[in-house]
Amino acid sequence: MKIINLIEDTVGVPGLHAEHGLSIYVETDRHKILADTGAGAKTWENAAHLGVEIGEVDTVFLSHGHYDHGGGILSFVRRNPDALLWLHQTAGHAYYNLKENREKYIGIDRDILALSQCIRLGTGYYRLDEELSIFSGAAGRRKWPGSNRTLKCKEGGRFRQDTFAHEQYLIVRAEGKTVLLSGCAHNGILNILDRYQEVCGDLPHLVISGFHMMKKEAYEKEEIELIKETARELRETGILFYTGHCTGLPAFEIMREIMGDRLRYMHCGDRIL
Repeated sequence: MKIINLIEDTVGVPGLHAEHGLSIYVETDRHKILADTGAGAKTWENAAHLGVEIGEVDTVFLSHGHYDHGGGILSFVRRNPDALLWLHQTAGHAYYNLKENREKYIGIDRDILALSQCIRLGTGYYRLDEELSIFSGAAGRRKWPGSNRTLKCKEGGRFRQDTFAHEQYLIVRAEGKTVLLSGCAHNGILNILDRYQEVCGDLPHLVISGFHMMKKEAYEKEEIELIKETARELRETGILFYTGHCTGLPAFEIMREIMGDRLRYMHCGDRIL
């Protein structure tokens, strides 16, 4: 199995673009997969630099309906019109960041929903084949990221709290390993692992995910304790975690002190496996 971070917020390999977004390339014996596409076409420039042939990708997985994960889809399909695109049926709703009386649209381009290769999934567990499965429905609120509170869904002209029902997760099983890929873990990484155990009955060997703990302002005492408590619980699972993007470097450093080598940062261009 090969896993390469094509784009995120920090550069690991000189010459690559970094921007707020995420795209992970996964290659197995049967599949060439994109887990998210980043915010735009810079992802494909990075892929070319890294020797990843975008035209050979057969599966595109969208973790949730935000632009920094799905903004590259339309430029991708111009390069590869044949790959299947798997997204949650609510990924195309109107999502906003509502902060300081400012409305910022953060959803995906609705033209994506008209693509013939677009497959919309409901909430549940879907086994695509022996290697790939997709699940959603992480409804718990244990250690739920506080930064979610400004993220809204607009319906009928009114804003409501986003429940992140549109968030889904990819499982890759190959070469005796099980890898769980989550984009931002808006539903909380611990709740996602609870849901994984519910549908799979075990735990993955490796988790690749942002933790949505990034914050421009200084953390409050309660927020730091939540980050530490999350790290303590993750350490007890024995899983190896790779994180980046929306986790933020300050939160990563706090968690790393607790989790040690069980937590690693993934920069643009880093090969995870």
